[in-house]
Amino acid sequence: MTGFSITNLKYMRRFADAWTMPDPIGQWPVDQLPCGQVIDLITKLDDQELRDWYASKSAFHGWSRPVLAHQISTRLHEREAAAPSNFAGALERGDSDQAQEITKDPYALLFLAIDSDATERQLEQRMVDRILDTMHELGPGFAFVGRQVHLDIDGDDFYIDLLFFHVEQLRYVVIELKTTKFDPRDAGQLGFYVAAVDDRFRIPRKHQPTVGILLVAGKNDTVVRYALASTTQPVAVSRYELTEEAQKALPDESAITRAFAEELTRGKNR
Repeated sequence: MTGFSITNLKYMRRFADAWTMPDPIGQWPVDQLPCGQVIDLITKLDDQELRDWYASKSAFHGWSRPVLAHQISTRLHEREAAAPSNFAGALERGDSDQAQEITKDPYALLFLAIDSDATERQLEQRMVDRILDTMHELGPGFAFVGRQVHLDIDGDDFYIDLLFFHVEQLRYVVIELKTTKFDPRDAGQLGFYVAAVDDRFRIPRKHQPTVGILLVAGKNDTVVRYALASTTQPVAVSRYELTEEAQKALPDESAITRAFAEELTRGKNR
């Protein structure tokens, strides 16, 4: 064979050094990835176990090259299933392990880069433009149900920021957004929403118990631990990461959830 550049040959050599195994390469996840992703695995990671871990994730979930690069750069292997939660005590053992798998800590939203003097409308538009990246960061399996989901509780009105259904685990996931540091009262509010969704929407014989994930700008893990111990509803608390400029310009929760809803609704109509 001819026509290979020096760079091509170097990548081939590094590939051969990285995956020296007795079994045919076709039996390994890396064989299912396009060349660009294989190059990223070789050049961005030195640890072979991590290369195999990310190759397996990408092959299973069908990540694009930018998604794989984002997950590597934000160290998904350290963030996945890392959010503090009370799932172990609030759910049955096998179910609690599954529910924990859909959490992350922190959620890396660094791609929402924006100038510090941006207006709320400009930040909303940025979030809409990058909403698919945001959905990828939430993780596979999340199907959007609605934003500001109305609950009429005996004449009292309540509104859930974001409601998802996890199609792999067959459970509703309530996500509440806070642009402030975690407050113990936030866990109580989220637990209330989880209980309401579990009672109003969940089909017990078909669906796993509802869980909640609270996304906050910052948190004291000791305060989180005490707050989670005081609620019986299965909830997790995670921090989200933005650039410093984006954090300063971040709008309130209603603007964030409105951006989610507008883009997801627009996507359904395409």
